[in-house]
Amino acid sequence: MRRKVSIVEDDRDLREAMSLMIQFTENYQLVSAFENAEEAIEKLQELDVDVVLMDINLPGYSGIECVKKLKALFPKMLFLMCTSYEDDDKIFQSLKAGASGYILKTDGPVKIINALDELFEGGSPMTSSIARKVVASFSKMNVNDANVETLTVREKEILDSLARGRMNKEVANELEISIGTVRKHIQHIYEKLHVNTRVEAVNLYLKR
Repeated sequence: MRRKVSIVEDDRDLREAMSLMIQFTENYQLVSAFENAEEAIEKLQELDVDVVLMDINLPGYSGIECVKKLKALFPKMLFLMCTSYEDDDKIFQSLKAGASGYILKTDGPVKIINALDELFEGGSPMTSSIARKVVASFSKMNVNDANVETLTVREKEILDSLARGRMNKEVANELEISIGTVRKHIQHIYEKLHVNTRVEAVNLYLKR
């Protein structure tokens, strides 16, 4: 059975090249190709599509917004981001929106087709450089979680107060300790969490 593919890409030459790539494969059938997210969101609701090759930088809605809207409508539809961006923020926004894979346009047609194959085998294909970023990010998250666990009960109490918007004097009054002691605890918190500001410390603590 040939899988039905749609493409969302605003660069006309690239869109046509990708369309030809799909048309010349045995396992896939090109159903549609769109130059913007708005048209894709409207038309894909009427089409039977298995997977969408999605660009990120689109006029109007971004590819990430497009994935988020379509995934809500069609949970079983698969999305493979095919883009030029390698920055962490766009990678994780895409995966959070519902993309199942993330590859670069520079990977070439063979790798793109292989990525589609991997999708339908239950995998999450990613360009090697992208995969390394994902692994590094999760490793960092684990380290941060471990750092939070090293905080003392008093340090956590102070972070709870800071998270509620308390100033040092208010924290001191609330916990019945001196302002100097509060400052020392905050300095120890910074050292344990490897941060430099109370905003960073509170954000990391709340995300634990």
